[in-house]
Amino acid sequence: MNRYSSTKKKLDKSGIRVYSTTYYPPIPISDNDKFIYPVEGSRLDSLAYKYYGDSTLWWIIAKANDIKGKPALSSDELIRIPGDVVNIIEKFTNLNTNE
Repeated sequence: MNRYSSTKKKLDKSGIRVYSTTYYPPIPISDNDKFIYPVEGSRLDSLAYKYYGDSTLWWIIAKANDIKGKPALSSDELIRIPGDVVNIIEKFTNLNTNE
């Protein structure tokens, strides 16, 4: 899933295409979540591929764990892997198409 596929696009004053703001839904803790200690140096995209089968869903894990601008994880960090991905993607799509 391309996280920008549902983000609205517009033209700026000079005619260049730009994206509108991308909004992310809150991701509350669920009984379906998994909690893991990643292998040292694991990346969000590799965890997304392992748990969701889609590396482009890395942003779900990042949002759930409030991770910003961090390329690799350390093995002493407890990471939450949200389980209800379909619902999260649906909320994300609704936020970004119904502005």
